[in-house]
This record gives sequence, C-alpha cells and structure tokens, in this order.
Amino acid sequence: MFDVFGSVKGLLKIDQVCIDNNIFRLHYKATVIVLVAFSLLVTSRQYIGDPIDCIVDEIPLNVMDTYCWIYSTFTIPNRLTGRIGQDMVRPGVAASVDGQDEKKYHKYYQWVCFALFFQAMLFYVPRYLWKTWEGGRIKMLVQELNCPIVNEESKNDRKKLLVDYFFSNLRLQNFYAYRFFICEVLNFINVVGQIFFMDYFLDGEFSTYGTDVLRYTEMEPEERIDPMARVFPKLTKCTFHKYGPSGTIQKLDGLCVLPLNIVNEKIYVFLWFWFIILSVLSGISLVYRAAVIMGPKLRLYLLRARSRLASQEQIEVIAKKCHIGDWFVLYQLGKNIDPLIFKEIINDLAKRLEGKEAV
Repeated sequence: MFDVFGSVKGLLKIDQVCIDNNIFRLHYKATVIVLVAFSLLVTSRQYIGDPIDCIVDEIPLNVMDTYCWIYSTFTIPNRLTGRIGQDMVRPGVAASVDGQDEKKYHKYYQWVCFALFFQAMLFYVPRYLWKTWEGGRIKMLVQELNCPIVNEESKNDRKKLLVDYFFSNLRLQNFYAYRFFICEVLNFINVVGQIFFMDYFLDGEFSTYGTDVLRYTEMEPEERIDPMARVFPKLTKCTFHKYGPSGTIQKLDGLCVLPLNIVNEKIYVFLWFWFIILSVLSGISLVYRAAVIMGPKLRLYLLRARSRLASQEQIEVIAKKCHIGDWFVLYQLGKNIDPLIFKEIINDLAKRLEGKEAV
C-alpha cells in the first residue's frame, strides 16, 4: 500500500510561509491528494484484481475480457428488483425482451482513473495561478521573521525594510489582493463545475447519488433498489457477435464480473459528500470575502484579532490609511511573522504613517 501511495507524500509537505487560507488549502492540497490517491487505487491490481472477468461459452476468457472492456457491458434498469436466482441472476442482470427492456450500457469504468487525475489537475489550477501571481512576495517580506529567535540587529534591519516597503507601496497593492480573490472565486466555480462534470460522466446519476445511498438504508428490503448496484453494478452482461461455421452471425451472451466497482462505488459516495461540503464551505468563504471587501470595520476587527498584542490605537491608525490590498498584505504577514515581532512592526508602521499626508 505504501508503494502505491508513496508518490502522494510530496503533496503533504507543509509550506513554511502561508500565502492563502484553510479553505484554499482544502482545494489544492486535501482534494488533490484524495483524487490522486483514488486514481492510483483504481489502477492497483494487487488490491482489486482484474478490473473485469467475463464468462461465455466457446470464446477464450482473455478475448472476452478484452472485448467487453473495450465495447462496454450493460444492465437492464427495469430488472433491478425481484427474486435473485429466480427472476434474475443479480439486480439488473436478467433475460431481456427485445422492445420491452431497455439496456443501460456502462463505459465509464474505462475512464475512472483518468477522470480522477484530470479532476485533481483542475483543483490545482487556482493554486498554480496564485503562486504565479503572488511571485513569492510574502516570503520575501517575512525574511525569516517567523522565527521567534532572531539576532537583534538582523531583526531591526528586516523590520525597517518591511516598514519601508509597506510605506512606499501604500495603496498600490489592491491588484495583488484582487488576484487572490479571483482565485477564491475560481475554486468555487471549479468545485461546483466538477459536480456537474461527474454527473455527466455517470449519466446523470451523481447529482443524487449520496442522497439515494442514504435513502436506500432506510427502505424496506423488498422495496429498495441499491443505487450503488444501479450506478456501479458488480455483475453485468456483454453480448459477443461472431461468424458461425456457415457464415451466419452468432450472438453469444456473457456474464461479466466487475470487481473494480466495489471500489468505485465507495469512491464516489465519498466524493459526493466531500464535494458538497467543499462547495458549501467555498460559498461561505466567498460571502466572507465580499463582507471583507465592503466592510472596513470588519477589516479593522480582523486586523485586531491578528495583531492582538499591538496597541488598538495604532491598529486603527493603520486601518484608516490602508486600502483593501494593504490590509490583505498586512493580514497575510500577521499569519507568518512571530506575534511579538509583528507587534513591533505594527508599532513602527503606525508611527511612520501618522506623519504621512493622505493621498
């Protein structure tokens, strides 16, 4: 198992300098790790076995397996209930009547590993954009001030450089902040869009998949239809056509076991709940961000909470002089710099700003 997921370990690395927030990290770190791990899992035959095993008379098993994997298998949706062993072999697997029983073909299992990996890349796109746009600014400004033990002379030099930078760039950093806000919007659009993408990928079954699974556990045994068996059947049918001895086309029905769907059904139950939770949290984050942009008093309160060791009067001086971009940079610095050192920076910056005329 460690061999399979060893390549994911690099994603678990914790950044020394934080340039985003917890909701953002849920997208590019937690979700990417989950999707890449699932993508690796569904390709690991040592834990699942062959992804498909088919049985049919007169056809070599390996040929039938390859044929049904390429050309898909099918179930019969209106034969999902009944007596197993009498009315049907398994839910959805029974003798079909032409013109009466509709066949539902299953091709998604060929693409699950690719779809999961593609989704992981999409979740990393906003992070990549933000890292590119951010350009290491916060890391450069922190200058190892996140360490509580710093040489006094070195600390004073770095504090002075930081205050000088902030003073000279006052009210010029809005574009920096708005690019981060754009990435937060992209995160929300991405997670909602991926819910629709997976619904399309699973033929319209994903949007209600989680609620159907919950509802299934509460129904009477003789009435309920297992949604996991409907969306991810473990036993399906496959029709093989070939020429007979006289040149006529012979139709051979086979049964196919799909062990991979034992894993797929659990993966997509988890992803349903995870994506719903993530989209709700991302939506709340956007509401919070809109309140921050439109509410100077909220920004003042948040800056006070971030620099609680500093004088409240000095924080108010800074808040009055700052635009949204200045506040955002200062708030990000407060996440990374040691609280005692950040208090000193706030004091020095407030004194510097008190003598500056309003622009």
